[in-house]
Amino acid sequence: MATKISRTVLEASDGLRLSDVAYTRILEILFERKVAAGAYVSQGDLVDLTGVSVGPLRDALRILEAEGVLTIHPRAGIEFVKPGLELTRATYQFRGIIEAAAVAVYAETADAAEIEDLQRRHIQSIQLIEESGLTDATLAELEILEQLLHNSIISSLRNPLIETSYRRIHNYLRLIRLDRKLTPPIVLRSLREHLEIIEACQARDPDRAKIALQEHFNAALRRHMGLY
Repeated sequence: MATKISRTVLEASDGLRLSDVAYTRILEILFERKVAAGAYVSQGDLVDLTGVSVGPLRDALRILEAEGVLTIHPRAGIEFVKPGLELTRATYQFRGIIEAAAVAVYAETADAAEIEDLQRRHIQSIQLIEESGLTDATLAELEILEQLLHNSIISSLRNPLIETSYRRIHNYLRLIRLDRKLTPPIVLRSLREHLEIIEACQARDPDRAKIALQEHFNAALRRHMGLY
């Protein structure tokens, strides 16, 4: 079992309700593999792992159950979802529908300096991986670039309902990625697919951006299915 979190520290978090802290920390222990996807844990285990008391923990668990991250089984414990093929397909289908509309808006309205910065960071990451392979630093940057690009695309719609739904889908995506095997060729392929999207947006070409985005999602789904 993972090391207990100091309850005193968590309760001192400025501006956060304890249920919000519990929600964030439950996702963290899942994504950090301190609890395995598909595992059953007790409520007491999660109290120890999060350092949050039972009341706010239950509030967080109800939200996460509604979001499909876990299932609460009375008297049997809490079961974390183990992503399968159907969840993977559904996740990419949702992303494809929402982001296709969003990327067209992003291509036409995004700040030129923002697009240029995304392009520069992607090119820099590609060069580093080609020279030195995958390192902790390049993997961390890969995750940042993934979020920067796709969150920027979604934010261009300025729709809080879509942004809330997308955050839920992003949790599914992180679950799906827990078991992925990353190699330099796979990472480079993904980064270059990102560049195709970015360059279409830089050219202010929404149709090309939508095609590049869909090709990226199709390729990513094939990679998750082991088809490459």
